[in-house]
Amino acid sequence: MEVLIPIQLCACLSYDCDCTDAMVFHVKVLDAERKAPVTYGQMPGEVPVPPEHAHRVMHAYLVHPDFAVMAGNTPPGVRYTGIQGCMLAITCPTVAKATRVFNALAEGGQVGMPLAKKFWADTFGMVTDRFGIPWGVNGRLRDMAPM
Repeated sequence: MEVLIPIQLCACLSYDCDCTDAMVFHVKVLDAERKAPVTYGQMPGEVPVPPEHAHRVMHAYLVHPDFAVMAGNTPPGVRYTGIQGCMLAITCPTVAKATRVFNALAEGGQVGMPLAKKFWADTFGMVTDRFGIPWGVNGRLRDMAPM
């Protein structure tokens, strides 16, 4: 019997470092949990893995009750180019929660747009965290009427 599942869209973060530190950081900031980490060394032998890459995470999930994000290291032999033309947008129910998340992401990162009131949210800001992941952080969405 065929099992049909609905289409699911999930961001997949790619890192060019030992991404365990990045995942621990993102789990803490997002109040999430890391699940199912698989290293390149644990993969079936279909793809040769250089020994220096074996400990790197090929695939893991950052799981929150409201969302999940996939994450892992760039595969061996693939040139890392960073995340371009995309950001992860997170919406928090309060300005206080958005401020906490934004400030945590900004530690060692780069603020592109400081948190400020917008017509769609009580606060919004853009930041690229220290692992190169771009974020848009909303705090308390509003009706889409101009201020």
